[in-house]
Amino acid sequence: MFTLADVLEPLTGIRYANATLALSEAVVDSRQAIPAALFVAIAGERTDGHAYVEAAFKNGASLALVQQDIAAAIPVVDLRQPLAAQYTFPPAPFALRVEDTIAALQAVAAGWRRSLNIRVIGITGSVGKSTTKELVADVLSQRYRTVKNLGNFNNEIGLPLTLLKLSRGTERAITEMGFYVPGEIRQLCEMAQPQVGILTNIGTVHAERAGSQEVIARGKSELVQSLPAAPEGTAILNFDDPWIRPMNSLTQANILYYGLNPQADLWADQIEGHGLEGISFRLHYRGDAYSMQVPLIGQHSVHTALRATAAGLVEGLSWPEIVEGLTHSGNQLRLVAVKTQQGALMLDDTYNASPESTLAALNLLDEIPGRHIAVLGGMFELGQYEKSGHEMVGIRAAEIAEYILTLGEKGKMIAAAALQSGCPAQKVTNYDTTDQVVEALRGLLREGDVVLVKGSHGLRMDRIVSDLEVEE
Repeated sequence: MFTLADVLEPLTGIRYANATLALSEAVVDSRQAIPAALFVAIAGERTDGHAYVEAAFKNGASLALVQQDIAAAIPVVDLRQPLAAQYTFPPAPFALRVEDTIAALQAVAAGWRRSLNIRVIGITGSVGKSTTKELVADVLSQRYRTVKNLGNFNNEIGLPLTLLKLSRGTERAITEMGFYVPGEIRQLCEMAQPQVGILTNIGTVHAERAGSQEVIARGKSELVQSLPAAPEGTAILNFDDPWIRPMNSLTQANILYYGLNPQADLWADQIEGHGLEGISFRLHYRGDAYSMQVPLIGQHSVHTALRATAAGLVEGLSWPEIVEGLTHSGNQLRLVAVKTQQGALMLDDTYNASPESTLAALNLLDEIPGRHIAVLGGMFELGQYEKSGHEMVGIRAAEIAEYILTLGEKGKMIAAAALQSGCPAQKVTNYDTTDQVVEALRGLLREGDVVLVKGSHGLRMDRIVSDLEVEE
């Protein structure tokens, strides 16, 4: 919980002793306003938050940040003009007018974070940020009062909202850091001031905007470059990723490498996938070995477990605490297994897709006994990697799936690659709509089948799952 004084100081340079109004958190959606919230009115492309200031106050907000006139009949204090050091603020609710509400939100969040005695763990990478965040939080919460960003609050608006959820009792904060353009992660680090940075991998997602994997790697490396020098700072780097391994030269922080190579500081072997029952593996660190099974789906998840283990080691946890966090995690994000009306098992991984995450999902499909059916949609924002990315997926799908159903114009590239790999033409079909896919599956599915449904979020392939899922 922060106060009006904490809001005003970074915006005015003055610490107002009489600004004692307590604030619970910051929101940008009036529907999410809770009692004592700070509502930040943002003029977006689709909707303007200034039209919802009054609604936010009705839901309990005490203060608003605005950058233009508002219709609500409430007091507005104009911070664009100098205020007297003894200025008397009106009773809540009221608004503060600033030049730019997003910039003001970021300044307030950065000021609040600087006032806290807390360690921040920043996470970035092309794939696996969210699952890593969740598992790191599970591990660190074994000892520390921990806060993590909710959902995909990992950008220039979401991150400051997360920082303003921190309290003086918070000991560790875990924050995802998304990347679209160079300089973005550096800006996020200026706000969050992480002492630990975790790099997952460098893939092709967002290459359409960034340009290439080289540009993506450079942008992700901003997290490593922003870390404080050792001993305070530590970069946790993926030894198996050739784009990430050389980033050790970009920082004065400690380096902890993880991976499947024995040259890494923390590495794993004897990896076995047990389908929906999780994975087992053996961890190696400083000459010691630890065997465990964790409830993470797919052999690729061993890297997630390694990242969470590394975070625990850096933050001083004991091995029993780390093992407890890993083995009793309740978080298996995004991929959900459901039963269909025909008795098939459907793996719902429709949140989003990239070549890397789709190949991992196909490998999971291969681990589970049954007749394998892959329902695959196109992958967006791949830029120069669009053709090769879809072809890789098509080739792997042909190796493990008896039937391949693809969706949309980009899905045709997956289908073509599967056919070129020798998959029989009668077992590969491209469809234009999700309704067509549902009808095809109704006639195809039988008891014991295992179906993977995956594609970019914009295709709304979740509708395929909801239409076929049966309540148990």
